[in-house]
Amino acid sequence: MNDPIEQPIGVFDSGVGGLTVLKALREKLPFEDFLYLGDTARLPYGTKSAHSVTRYALQAAKLLVDRRVKILIVACNTASAIALPSLLELFHPLPIIGVIAPGADVACQTSVSGKIAVIATESTVRQGAYHKAISCIRPEVSVVSIACPLFVALAEEGWIGGPLVEGIIAHYLDPLLKSPSAQKIDCLVLGCTHFPVLASSIRNVVGPDIALVDSARTTATAVKHELRIRKLLRETQRGDGKVRFFATDGADRFARVSEIFLGKPILESDVEIVDL
Repeated sequence: MNDPIEQPIGVFDSGVGGLTVLKALREKLPFEDFLYLGDTARLPYGTKSAHSVTRYALQAAKLLVDRRVKILIVACNTASAIALPSLLELFHPLPIIGVIAPGADVACQTSVSGKIAVIATESTVRQGAYHKAISCIRPEVSVVSIACPLFVALAEEGWIGGPLVEGIIAHYLDPLLKSPSAQKIDCLVLGCTHFPVLASSIRNVVGPDIALVDSARTTATAVKHELRIRKLLRETQRGDGKVRFFATDGADRFARVSEIFLGKPILESDVEIVDL
């Protein structure tokens, strides 16, 4: 494949959560081909050391780079927070985009009050990645981050609506929403790629006045912009783009769970097991 425009876009995550990013990318870039890798044998990255996360991310990226992708998307908040500098250094000049910077940028554009909340996994909150990214853009902004570890399990089990789900969401968010300091919060960042599938239930809990920033959609917008300025964007209609799926373990579960995040089913036979 000699024409860089015709090369696929590479996307990787520790598992299936990054499929929300893939879904947003396909909606925004319908003519592009994609390679998606879920490192399911070693998930979750959020419980691993920074050294391990970096090593895993470099290995996942290499598999996609070796297949000649034209841009690489790190569809994992933990890997974006920890491994992005190493990825940029090792694979320069390949363009690489993580999910944190686009979400932080849109949050800063969206918030009028300068009070932003971020919900994420424990690892992402511990790293302070969104706080750092937001502070670089708008230093005066106040950021509060909340770890919501059960949200990942809810999403992967397909429990995305109803009183039980909204009760769990409220358990995590009520202390924030009902505190005096929360009165001016006008923007909530969904800082995990699993969380967009819970967006409707989160909206029911937080009400209509707080803007929700979906890092999957913001990343897709950033990718389209990057491809356009690099003259790598496919803009000629020739049918929908194709997707190849790779996983490091459990093709059956990957296929079964993927419908929750991708919005459409895939077959177990569509998932190629690879060894990193």
